[in-house]
Amino acid sequence: MTVNVHHHYWQGSFIDDEEAGRRLAGLPAAVEAALAEVLETETVLAACDALAVALCDPGHPVHARLAAHLPEGADPAVLAELGGLLGRRELTRKLRRELGGAAPGRLNRADPRETVYEAWAPVGLVAHIAPGNAATVAPLSIVEGLLAGNVNVLKTSSDDTLLTQHLMAELAALDPSGALAARIVVLRFPSSRQEWLRLMCAPADAVAVWGGEAAVAGVAAHVPAGCRLVEWGHRISFAYLTADAWSDARTLDALADDVCLHEQEACSSPQVVYLDTEDEDEVFGFAGRFAAVLAARPPAAAGAPVGEPDPAEAAELTTTELVARLEEHLGLTRVFAARDGSWRVMADTRSPLTASPLHRSVWVKPLPRKRLIATLRPMRRYLQTAGLAGSRADIAELSRTALAAGVTRVTPVGAMLESYAGEPHDGVYALQRYSRRVAVQADPAAFATTACLDDLVRPVVLPRPAGPLLGKEDVQEPARRLTRADAELYFRSGGSTGAPALSVFSYDDYDTQMHAAARGLLAAGYDPASDRTANLFYCGSMYGSFISFFSVLERLGGVQLPLSAGPDHRATARALIDHGADTLFGMPSYLWQLLHAEADALRAYGGLRKVFYGGEHFTEEQQRTLKDAFGIEVVRSITYGSTDLGPLGYQCTESSGGVHHLHADLHTMEILDLAEDRPVAEGETGRLVFTTHARRGQHLGRYVIGDLGREVPGRCPCGRHAPRFELRGRTGDVMRVATYFLNHRRLLDLAGEHGGHRGELQVRLDSAGARERLTVRVERAAATDPERLREVFLAGYPELRSAVVERLLELVVEVVDGASLDRSPTSGKLLAVVDARR
Repeated sequence: MTVNVHHHYWQGSFIDDEEAGRRLAGLPAAVEAALAEVLETETVLAACDALAVALCDPGHPVHARLAAHLPEGADPAVLAELGGLLGRRELTRKLRRELGGAAPGRLNRADPRETVYEAWAPVGLVAHIAPGNAATVAPLSIVEGLLAGNVNVLKTSSDDTLLTQHLMAELAALDPSGALAARIVVLRFPSSRQEWLRLMCAPADAVAVWGGEAAVAGVAAHVPAGCRLVEWGHRISFAYLTADAWSDARTLDALADDVCLHEQEACSSPQVVYLDTEDEDEVFGFAGRFAAVLAARPPAAAGAPVGEPDPAEAAELTTTELVARLEEHLGLTRVFAARDGSWRVMADTRSPLTASPLHRSVWVKPLPRKRLIATLRPMRRYLQTAGLAGSRADIAELSRTALAAGVTRVTPVGAMLESYAGEPHDGVYALQRYSRRVAVQADPAAFATTACLDDLVRPVVLPRPAGPLLGKEDVQEPARRLTRADAELYFRSGGSTGAPALSVFSYDDYDTQMHAAARGLLAAGYDPASDRTANLFYCGSMYGSFISFFSVLERLGGVQLPLSAGPDHRATARALIDHGADTLFGMPSYLWQLLHAEADALRAYGGLRKVFYGGEHFTEEQQRTLKDAFGIEVVRSITYGSTDLGPLGYQCTESSGGVHHLHADLHTMEILDLAEDRPVAEGETGRLVFTTHARRGQHLGRYVIGDLGREVPGRCPCGRHAPRFELRGRTGDVMRVATYFLNHRRLLDLAGEHGGHRGELQVRLDSAGARERLTVRVERAAATDPERLREVFLAGYPELRSAVVERLLELVVEVVDGASLDRSPTSGKLLAVVDARR
């Protein structure tokens, strides 16, 4: 009876040989179907990060399932090593280094001042030919292909276990959308099965192959014209020591570390040690001293994958050593070797590079630095790492010389096998080899406010939020425990709704958010090519608005006057006029005071055209005043966001009032009932809850920000697919007064719509004996008759009227100077509600 073994993984299913052969014949159609669906980079990052957590936890069921497929004798720690490479931090850093950002596939403006859009696009299908006996190479190669957005078909050796197949199955299972599974095929067959190899490579757009020249040549025969052949072949590495270094015992110990780690099986392991000398006696003397250091090292671990040479390797070791011993009689060499053959140091007076038979076998050769390029350049196709030891000046000089000779990587001796996230491999970035740089030129008039072409094509679909709701305290305490790498930039909130809160960011996360805010500002009608901007946000005390919008303008390339909000309105107005500012950034309360304090001078100037505000709102009446009295043409929100989460929403040219688009490439949004943790009905107002996906080191999932809002149904006339929502105030603006819930925002709307009020409005709550007192404080400069406003509030707000009629509440309308209204000392924001009750 024949048993079919399902040792192939194909787009979510394990299949046998017969089914794999049938599907291979239809591979082109399968690739086309997979590429028709969008793969968000965040989908890859989220799944890899979840898998990384499982791999690093020996008690996790996924770890246990995968450990069963490790090669015989392999240390299970290799799974944790793999997990360390798949975490969000490492992969995001890799994306930034190699493709310039955490979402490289989005068609964003290459220069914000031009309507030219660029992105990294997948090549299409990448065929990976993995090496044998390298458990981590195959899965990491597929992950690289996924990060670039490709469909991936990988061949493992027939001698390999099914680790890669099952690991990819676990990864795909962590993506409920199925987008990852559709892009992964792992086949297990011998290289002699040429027809399968041909079927793999024929529709490929890039073929990545590991191995020596023979292996590469065998695959290259199947690579079609125009297809990229990405060779990850065998490389030779060497150490280079100056006289000061080779006399230092610490250098010899570090060099022995590089030789013994992985028994020289890594491409970055030193096979030759070069000395900066022409003196043969110095070469022989060093070889003897280094031999003593190797002799003191413990033998290779029993059962390790590279611990014992196979028969062919043993024969090469014996032959190399015998030839070197024969040449001792000619005065060319001197051999120092262990009696049991566990190590050997072969000193050679000839400089040309010679490959080592590995397994702690090292050549020592003379090579004065003046001959380094001439000696090594003929082998430039095979060179990889140079481990250098010497003075600071020597390292600087020798690094440049080694790179000119063909080396792609320079490290200190003792660190030749170490690497860092995003490091180039063999002189190239893998993700760029698996990608194409694409560009779209668009009509400047039609696309003036379009920052990203993808916004007009489809909505961004990010992983669904999960877990409990988080409040400010749930975020504050973990933020204080962040590592140095994740806590590089500190901000404090303005404290307008409570005590100032601390927020921390990595610089990478901050950069991502500032680019997002910049795209939102373009959508709102900011023109970096022509606008001259005064940044009038508050600065100091760790408050982030001024600094953030300085960064936004820097990324946009816009002209900026970094004035900040200050008490000397006359000096500020003079600076605006002298430097030709036509665009103002700032807090509504501050801009309102500035414009009215210097109304005569600014009206006479007549150059103001745009106002972008944040942190508060301009009412419709206030906006009308700005346009009618000061000739301002555009009044729009600069962004909607918070100190904790960064930019959350942006306005487009079709948005008004509190309506914003969600920054859907950074966040997902839920709108939950005011009292229960359930979604509100369509169109109803509820609590805004955000989950941030593009943050390192912090979990900001299902964060209750404290704002109220409602979803705006339908697609925006601007053409963007990003969801829209309308801000409806803050939960703190909802006051429990005289047994009723009253809303500051509703009072503000009534004052503007029915009372003609165009200024600021603040509510103060006090105890007044048996009753409570609600005082509506309105700005004198723009206020109508206070008694008229009181009538408007009572007529338009039934709950307020009932509280007053029932003699539970005293309602007072008070006209005051704008400067006397209570504000946050940090941000300058108007405090909407001041609760002075005891």
